[in-house]
Amino acid sequence: MDHKDLAALLDKTVSGLGFELVDLELPGRGGLLRVFIDRPGGVKLDDCAALSQHLARLFAVESVDYARLEVSSPGLDRRLRQPKDFRRFEGARARVRMRVPVDGRKNFVGILRGVSEVQLNLEVDGAILPLELAQVEKARLVPNL
Repeated sequence: MDHKDLAALLDKTVSGLGFELVDLELPGRGGLLRVFIDRPGGVKLDDCAALSQHLARLFAVESVDYARLEVSSPGLDRRLRQPKDFRRFEGARARVRMRVPVDGRKNFVGILRGVSEVQLNLEVDGAILPLELAQVEKARLVPNL
């Protein structure tokens, strides 16, 4: 099963159980499969354990090849990928790395100030910086500690 098919299977299964599939990692060696989930109010350890057992049974039926399965919350520095992620955390601080430089820079830290399907608005040093979503290499929340 390729990454896209596995992501679709996980998204359907996880959402059916009341969670959001935040991310899926398939590191190259060792057969480790990492699944990151979330839901309003957060994720507890018992949620991760129950979902891990459920997924192990599902993967046996679907013949998904893996050696180890980790199910966890996305953490305080949650990765942002889709427009819905940026919308959900509007007003929060985020660290954004671009594929190509914008105004001579690739790395920005600012406050999420809106998103469309093609553009992210990030407030950096009091000014709104429009960033093309297709050029965002990586974006994560900055924990407010």
